[in-house]
Amino acid sequence: MLCRPCSCKSRTLTDNASLVRRPEVHIVPPTTSIDHTAELSALNAALGAHASAFAVEWIAACESSNTELLGRDLPGDERLHVLVVDRQLAGRGRRGREWQSFDGGSLTFSVQWRLPPAGTAPQGLSLVVGLAVARALEDSGVSGVQLKWPNDVLVHGRKIAGILIELVARQGRTAAAVIGIGINLRLPEGVRIPGQAAVTDLRHELGDGAPDRAGLLAAILSQLRGLLETYAAAGFGALRGAWEQRNAFADLPVRISGDAGSACGACIGVDDDGALLLHTEQGARRILSGDVSLRPMPGGQA
Repeated sequence: MLCRPCSCKSRTLTDNASLVRRPEVHIVPPTTSIDHTAELSALNAALGAHASAFAVEWIAACESSNTELLGRDLPGDERLHVLVVDRQLAGRGRRGREWQSFDGGSLTFSVQWRLPPAGTAPQGLSLVVGLAVARALEDSGVSGVQLKWPNDVLVHGRKIAGILIELVARQGRTAAAVIGIGINLRLPEGVRIPGQAAVTDLRHELGDGAPDRAGLLAAILSQLRGLLETYAAAGFGALRGAWEQRNAFADLPVRISGDAGSACGACIGVDDDGALLLHTEQGARRILSGDVSLRPMPGGQA
């Protein structure tokens, strides 16, 4: 095992197949007192003909959905295995940051994706996932959706979602990716999230027109499945233009900081590998995805 699995109990679609229409989301026996049958049935209906491409488990709480999936054996099928958690007790973001989730106020889940056998290290994967979330939000009626390299989704400059990707190695190669996604649905009034100057949530953006958790999850999973297929076949370069259209800091002065130091310049986009392209006084620089943070410099927008 890569990580210690948590002891959370799971709830999935019940064995009562009459609750859902074929093709259905993967069904396993329920083992928790919190009943997610209605949400799973709604998710199955929203996914429609694509439901059989996913194996979904919905639980009340655990340490971290990423940690839980990392501690499990790789599945033997090609479906996307999804773990949805009402509340993460020790949710994680990039660089060891805490990801705060709130009861009923967040949609937090992880997806385990088996990489193609002949695939190389997944360059630009976090950007692909961000694009899937952005498109799902746009389809739900949210305007002003932006992407902040490498792993944040913004709405008019305010963070609404974050992404954490962790890789699983087997026999000397990257065999799978665990994709963690957290979306703000209804944040408590006056909440302050460490490290985030400005946040927003779906309730603020859409009011009573916001989709429920099952509807939003279905929209994201549908987008993610299609984009992962494109990514596996053609790489990030095939999706680069769509990401660039939503680049929150296009042509703006930014500061990149990380363990290797910092760099300042104008954000001129990303390349076909998903690396950030920075125009500096010394010329163009290529910033690889890793332990870096992107912050606007004075004169740029937040």
